[in-house]
Amino acid sequence: MPNLSLNDAERLAAEALVRCGTSPGAAASVARALVAAEADGLKGHGLSRVPSYAAQVKVGKVVGDAAVAVQHPRPGLLAIDAANGFAYPAIDAATERLPEVARSQGIAAAGIRRSHHCGAAGLPVEALAEKGLMALLFANTPAAMAPWGGRRAVFGTNPLAFACPLPGRAPIVVDLALSKVARGNIVGAKQRGETIPEGWALDAEGQSTTDPAAALKGTMVPLGDAKGTALALMVELLAAGLVGARYADEASPFLDAEGDPPGTGQFLIAIATDALSPDALERFAVLAGSIEDQEGARLPGTRRLELRHRAAESGLSIPDALMAEIQAL
Repeated sequence: MPNLSLNDAERLAAEALVRCGTSPGAAASVARALVAAEADGLKGHGLSRVPSYAAQVKVGKVVGDAAVAVQHPRPGLLAIDAANGFAYPAIDAATERLPEVARSQGIAAAGIRRSHHCGAAGLPVEALAEKGLMALLFANTPAAMAPWGGRRAVFGTNPLAFACPLPGRAPIVVDLALSKVARGNIVGAKQRGETIPEGWALDAEGQSTTDPAAALKGTMVPLGDAKGTALALMVELLAAGLVGARYADEASPFLDAEGDPPGTGQFLIAIATDALSPDALERFAVLAGSIEDQEGARLPGTRRLELRHRAAESGLSIPDALMAEIQAL
């Protein structure tokens, strides 16, 4: 199993995407995001995405040379058109511009439309928190969950993320999808010929199933049951309805090269931490300390930071088959 430095892994992914028709700038943005996710142990959002991304660029499901357009319709708002390209360059545009607007207005938001898979949702909010801002991200994804009591998927697994700066240390980062487990776990079980645990998914008739093939034809069980679908509805309205993107049940899948561009959306909010309370940062640290003072308790993201540090020192181990597939693109 090859071991690559983070820089070499980014180069591997970016060069493969460029060979398949992605512009160098977009390829670099995508590669940074995928390698950052891989380093954090989020392999489902990491380098395994390169082959499917490349296939989508080849057929135009992702516009490889899309030009991101940024408009400023109201003082505290950015309207960003990803132009059916990758989400990452549009998210980069948001995280670059939001800090200045948030510091002047106290709060700012960016809506991204005609977008695609946003990867590890915690990374953009962490980038904003590292600039001293509190941040939230909402993203809708292709349909995978039914409304509570229903059978037809109308919500995606719809990740949401939150980050809060802390004085002198890494931010608090919360990153979660609204299904009980990631859909990729079910895809992996099917590929391995394994069953899935009871309670992960429902079949097309709305019955609980342990058969991954039946699960993929059905719907995901939401995190927190009815509460999860209520949150998924909230994300759909913020990340799609509000910004002019497609709803989950209007979007094509992120994982294959079939159909037209997904056209999903993302919505980011950035808040200046000194806008309402001059000692907010210190107060954030008080709460963090009250958690970490308890034996066995830790802040969200601790394991991610440990894995990131290890990857920076030792590099990433890439499976032989994936390495060969990316090199052959």
